[in-house]
Amino acid sequence: MSTERDSFLTNGRRRAATWLCVLLALSGAGWIVRDLTVAGQGADLWRHWCGAALRPGGDTVWATSALDPLLVLGAPAAAAAVRHRAPAPSVAAGALCSLAAGTALLRLPVLWTAAARLPVQDDRLLTWTRATAAAQLVAAAVLCAVAAGAVRRRGRPGRPGGRRTDALPEVASSAYGVVHAVPYGADPGPAGRPHKGPAVVAGLLLAVAGLALTAREIHHWVRLGGEAYGRRLTGGTGAVGALLEPPADWEAAVLALLALAAAAAAFRRAAWARPATAAAGALLAVHGAVALALAMRAGEFGRLAVLPGGAQLGLAAAALSAAAGPLVLIAAARPGLPPPAADPDEVHAYGSAPGEARPPHAPPPPTTLPPGW
Repeated sequence: MSTERDSFLTNGRRRAATWLCVLLALSGAGWIVRDLTVAGQGADLWRHWCGAALRPGGDTVWATSALDPLLVLGAPAAAAAVRHRAPAPSVAAGALCSLAAGTALLRLPVLWTAAARLPVQDDRLLTWTRATAAAQLVAAAVLCAVAAGAVRRRGRPGRPGGRRTDALPEVASSAYGVVHAVPYGADPGPAGRPHKGPAVVAGLLLAVAGLALTAREIHHWVRLGGEAYGRRLTGGTGAVGALLEPPADWEAAVLALLALAAAAAAFRRAAWARPATAAAGALLAVHGAVALALAMRAGEFGRLAVLPGGAQLGLAAAALSAAAGPLVLIAAARPGLPPPAADPDEVHAYGSAPGEARPPHAPPPPTTLPPGW
């Protein structure tokens, strides 16, 4: 019988997490609306997200990239996991940490690359861009703190006031001397934990895509050298197409890190693995699709055999990301383990509650009750 208290989904924590998710969603949606306003037509923004080198007109520039809609949609999804009381605190905490990690890692370079290579004449636009990135970074840090505090409040084994709840369910009931065996074929574990099949599939796909992106970045580092690759990674060289867009190598490195971390969680079948794999799969799918669209527009598929090794490796990584992302989303969408249901046949020790009647023909309880009575 579990004694876990829903300490994470208290009213204060739920309200704080929900409002922070709303802030992240509105701040990202505002920039998308701004791009729609300055675009000649809605299709121009879509083509820009797919990698086309378009300008919205005049001296203005794009503000969003293809990953921004995912961050906007991920915030309400995390808020829903909190508001609707996910099967376990770890699941909701995983959703918040996935949103916070993706937001922080993708927004961090905006603080120093917003005006590095884009001809922006409006100082207010740059100020609002940096303010948005800074506000989202602060919100992501607070979300991580809320989620970490929730997991910490659940308690640890062997410490007063806390009890580990992600361990295997107990086989002994509260009745002294009465033992219930785990039903045959049951899959014990905390609520929300992914089943073995979907977890292994998601972990393998994420590991392959993450290793492919890592191999691509290692190839760039070896070919360019450490100093040149460092400038390219942090946005010192190259070009970005939007104010809120991170450098290409930074984005690939971040997605590789998120994919490998989510793969490790999936192999462990952690309770927070489902939201983590879903977030990583969505980001990989969009990243790979945009890279393939850009390569198709440049005609690289028609001359694939004569492309340099780095370009071929990049296309392979993009193809793996685009193919693995949707499959990971399908695996993550499978429901996890349900919360433990109350056993109607569970036997309780009489005399454990005040005023409880003694069953007929039962001997009276001992004068000194043994432990566990």
